Amino acid sequence: MSSSHPATRFRAVFVAAVLVAAAGTSGDAWGQSSGNGGGGFLERNLGGIFGSGSSDAPGAYASPSAIPETVPGGAGAPLGRSRLDPIALPELPDRSTPRLDLPVLPAYAPQNLPSLDLLKRRKTLVLDAKLVEDGEIVPNGLVWRLFSPYVGVDGKLPLVASAMGGSATFEVPMGTYLLHVGFGSAGATKRIDYTGEQTRETVVLQAGGLKLSAVAATDVPIPEDKLTFDIFTEAADERNRQLVVDDVPPHRLVRLSAGNYHVVSNFGSVNATVRADLKVEAGKITEATLQHAAAELTMKLVREKGGEAIADTAWSIANASGDVVRESVGAFPSMVLAEGDYLIIARNKDRTFQRAFHVAAGVNTDVEVLTSDIQPVSPSQEGSGD
Repeated sequence: MSSSHPATRFRAVFVAAVLVAAAGTSGDAWGQSSGNGGGGFLERNLGGIFGSGSSDAPGAYASPSAIPETVPGGAGAPLGRSRLDPIALPELPDRSTPRLDLPVLPAYAPQNLPSLDLLKRRKTLVLDAKLVEDGEIVPNGLVWRLFSPYVGVDGKLPLVASAMGGSATFEVPMGTYLLHVGFGSAGATKRIDYTGEQTRETVVLQAGGLKLSAVAATDVPIPEDKLTFDIFTEAADERNRQLVVDDVPPHRLVRLSAGNYHVVSNFGSVNATVRADLKVEAGKITEATLQHAAAELTMKLVREKGGEAIADTAWSIANASGDVVRESVGAFPSMVLAEGDYLIIARNKDRTFQRAFHVAAGVNTDVEVLTSDIQPVSPSQEGSGD
């Protein structure tokens, strides 16, 4: 085999290097003396691979120019280099992480995402009301109150929830409740056993409406500001009646539970009253017009008919029995009186005058008391009616 083959040449070079290192040659072309801390060629290069080389070594690699073409004793020029030149490695770019000046960020706040429980449909107690069993759902005007059945420390049932309007929806824990629904002056109470499942309850109110008006005589309209109504429960006598609602203006719809009621119509504020017993039916509106036998009087004290009213006059009105039904002060007192006979007494300074007068139903009248035609009466005769 020829010695020019690359593998043969490499083996020859390696053997020559080993022989030189074994001979301990110092200061020649294969390395520096051990006093310089360098060591031989193999010592420096093999030590760099396995981690036993000196930290003063020029590098872990040898320049290709330092590798001899031939070995001593062989063909070629003798080795003439005194030390190995290190390979000049390229300068790598600075790969250190640059410093970033970031603004101060607030603490991370997690989003309030809905949980699975919130996404689930809540089970509620839904309440409706009807006037009658087969009627329609009441759309408005209801007041719902849900009470605990256990009496509190104050002796009352604690209110759990309330609502106004038409149908009501409550999100309450399962349990037993007492329900009261009000519809005007009507109302109903029901026990509710709520199981916690979706529940719909319908309350039948058995209620209706009452609308009232009144006239004087047969068809004389009465000013609405002089007319009010009081509604009582039905009873055998006056003492046992209970007031349901008072001062009701005319033509207003009053919601009531079905049943019989006693109605009092007040025309004015003296003695013009009318009473009637009325029945309210469930799911219906009862309209009633009451008839008053009364009239409105306006009085004045004058020196002659059609004259100017005298101021600072005190008035007393007595009925046929002599009982005073109304007193007033002024030049033009006005009042509503029930049909009948009355004695009108006028006092001005130290003089007293009287006049008998009949009130006709529906006939509103201006009553003049003349100072010249009427005999003054003594104080002992005042209000006698004679």
